Formats: sequence, structure tokens, C-alpha cells
Amino acid sequence: MLTVQNCERDDICAEGTPTTPRLLIEFYDATSPEDLKSVPRLTLYGEGLVTDPIESSDATLIFNSNANAAELPLLVGPENETTTSRFILEQSSNLRIDETGDSNVDIIEISYNSEFQYVSRACGFKSIFTNLSISLDNDGDTWISSIDVIESTVDNENTVHVQIFH
Repeated sequence: MLTVQNCERDDICAEGTPTTPRLLIEFYDATSPEDLKSVPRLTLYGEGLVTDPIESSDATLIFNSNANAAELPLLVGPENETTTSRFILEQSSNLRIDETGDSNVDIIEISYNSEFQYVSRACGFKSIFTNLSISLDNDGDTWISSIDVIESTVDNENTVHVQIFH
């Protein structure tokens, strides 16, 4: 008995196929809101993944780098239920790492709903995030002055979703 198997076009998920997008953030100058402004020596990570990192790791999204943008992976929660993620944004982390001063830590809380979209038989489903809202945990010494949600639906990585002013 001869068995012949063919791969159909659907059997392999193409490399360029859109998958679950990350939240795109850009940092702007609070005194000149049209201008991008790098955050000096930014270290960014999800709350609870690491404490006061002293070196780059899989848990740090940005480590001790000047950055004017960030891509945040969001947790995929149950469909149509609110999920909340918290991220630590540490400005001037080099001062803490070098033990020459204090850095300034701000925490943002991101709430959203997950929705699942069918991509194809080979790729399965991807998640998109809707009803995005962000708040700043104000500790009285924030370096972030304001946050604007530009796109409340995160369905691709081609557009900025959030602007943070500092």
C-alpha cells in the first residue's frame, strides 16, 4: 500500500503572519509634546518577574539603556474579561546599579480585554487587546508626567498605542 502525503498551503504558518501584538509605547518631552525624548538609563520589566535587576535578563524588556520607545508583551487573559498587567519603569537605573545614587521608579498599570481571532489552520489563533487603559501608580515622586492612550485596541505592531510624557 502506498501512502502519499502532501503539505497543503495551510499546513505551515508563514513567517510574516501577524501574531499576538505587543503594546507599543513612545516617550515624549512633556515641555514639547511633539518631540520624542529618550528616557535616560531606562530599565523596564514586568512587576514580580525580577527585583532590582543588576544585569540584562529574559525578565528585563529594556535594561539600563536610553530609550524613546518600548514594546510590552501583554498577558493573554480569558476572552472578554479584564486583565491587568503592571510594569516597572526605572529611570536612571545606572545610579542604583553603580550604587552612586537613587533611581526613580514609576509603575504603570495596564488594563485590557483579550479577544481571540482565528488566523489559519496552521497558525491557530492570535489575541488582540481591546478597551486599553493605563494608569500611573503615583508615589509622589514620579518622573512620568502624563500618559495618553492613542489607540485603545492593540491589534498590530504598526502603530503606537500609548504616549508617555516626561
